[in-house]
Amino acid sequence: MPIVSHNNNPSMARVNKEGFDVISYEKAKHQDIRELHIGFLNMMPDAAFLATERQFFRLTTSATNIVQIYIHPIKCPGIEHNPMITEHIDKYYRDFEKLKKEGLDAIIVTGANPKFTNLSDELYWKHATKIFNWAEKHVCSVFFSCLASHAVLQAQYGLKRTPLKEKLWGIYSHKVIDKKHPLVANINTRFDMPHSRANDIEQYRFIEKSLKVLVIGENSGVAIATSKDGFRQVFCQGHPEYDTASILKEYTREICRFINQERKDYPSMPESYITSKAEELILDFKNKIYAKKTRIEDFPNEVLLGLLDNTWRDTAKAIFSNWLALVYRVTHIDRQKTFMDSINPNSPLEKYYNESEK
Repeated sequence: MPIVSHNNNPSMARVNKEGFDVISYEKAKHQDIRELHIGFLNMMPDAAFLATERQFFRLTTSATNIVQIYIHPIKCPGIEHNPMITEHIDKYYRDFEKLKKEGLDAIIVTGANPKFTNLSDELYWKHATKIFNWAEKHVCSVFFSCLASHAVLQAQYGLKRTPLKEKLWGIYSHKVIDKKHPLVANINTRFDMPHSRANDIEQYRFIEKSLKVLVIGENSGVAIATSKDGFRQVFCQGHPEYDTASILKEYTREICRFINQERKDYPSMPESYITSKAEELILDFKNKIYAKKTRIEDFPNEVLLGLLDNTWRDTAKAIFSNWLALVYRVTHIDRQKTFMDSINPNSPLEKYYNESEK
């Protein structure tokens, strides 16, 4: 699906240079193609803010080219950012009150690094939950990524996250357990997905709230689930949007924290992500750090990146393409109306479940 560069966001230009389908606003105006308007609530910390923005732009434009997509980044007060990110937000992100008057077809929500044990104590909580509550009635589907899933599950279902004994960090294998659901239909029944979190919401707790679990991992728990209706809310505890280098960058940041004495232990390597050749380089660098014979600036990022595999990107594209295609099929062409007149809001995918059974 082509995304429309309607506000000169530099992430659009970068994604376009990478070969993804981005068209100018002037060109979009002269194409007789239906539009989709997707809100983007980005609550990521500064180090990952712009990268996350680009990752979701890429996933969006990697879907089928049946519509023009306008992505509307949404401001979220309560999250502190450095001057560069603040300037970016002020220039390219929009006030929620103005956006909701115009209407949105769907929303993507990314999580924020929590500062408190109870998410409701976070400064962004009242602003984010206000958007969640509005979307529940006025948007046909919301895709909650990782920590954003934990926020909405606590706010609307009373499901508080459970701390893990060790951080879940790396690439994990998953299995589709609801093969008839249109969101995961026609994709690999087993696939990889990155995770990076210190908390979890267990499968039985999803089921107790009558939520639909679609994908689980043997060692990573629920990866994808939906609200009871099967579509209005999509909860993803993993990071399908991650680039090949995303976890490597996070690993580098954790090494920096160790060097700066912000953490006591040297970070362990992420699971099923580091190849044997890469592991040799990483261990050699670790030994040099302990011997004080190198600096973080000498970390072999470029060499390591060439040694890493991406085992999740195609499946991530397929899932996101399915989601956007379903949004296209059920949402009303009028942005102020949530669904087409023929769609049952309480079971918006009923028609597509029936089709998959034929």
